[in-house]
Amino acid sequence: MNVVYEDNHIIIVSKRSGEIVQGDKTGDRTLADDVKAYIKEKYAKPGNVFLGVAHRLDRPVWGLVVFARTSKALARLNDMFRNGEVSKTYWAICQNTPEQPEATLTHWLTRNEKQNKSYAHDREVPGSKKAVLHYKVIGHSERYTLVEVELMTGRHHQIRCQLAKIGCPIKGDLKYGAKRSNPDGSISLLARKVEFIHPVSKERISIESEVPDDRLWHEISHE
Repeated sequence: MNVVYEDNHIIIVSKRSGEIVQGDKTGDRTLADDVKAYIKEKYAKPGNVFLGVAHRLDRPVWGLVVFARTSKALARLNDMFRNGEVSKTYWAICQNTPEQPEATLTHWLTRNEKQNKSYAHDREVPGSKKAVLHYKVIGHSERYTLVEVELMTGRHHQIRCQLAKIGCPIKGDLKYGAKRSNPDGSISLLARKVEFIHPVSKERISIESEVPDDRLWHEISHE
């Protein structure tokens, strides 16, 4: 487990693809379980350890996850995520290059619970939610394009769905049109950076994740 920031109120972890943030029907051990165990051991905490999940990342995605260590921090973080006060930057390796090197995408997403999949529409349809993101192309390899994404809204599978809608599915993301899977089962999407005002100290927090330890990621990002 890779802890990239911690204080008395929050802890930020860089998640590996395949790790699940919170419990689901699989019953698999979660990242939250691992963080609780880490806190319990490091600080010799008796009894149960409090840990609040302020947001989630899809299981095959890499990158930063913010947890709350106190109920006070959790309540404030929940409000901040809900109100768009947390700046989230993602990097995605796409199969194709977008027509425009930089653009804001606005779609209306509908969610199919049975398929665990979202669908993007060009205009509002019944049951849809507005989804907005801004992207720019920041790198290329021989066959792939690296895109930086700023999320303006937080919808189910939003980045995966919206990039696929413009013909640029994320590498390895079979659900949204990638040609083949990644050998490790990941999709090439990284929660790269989070920035926000600390919910308790009011200091500005800006944390960046390393890229996954993978040849293509290093090649396309020059890191």
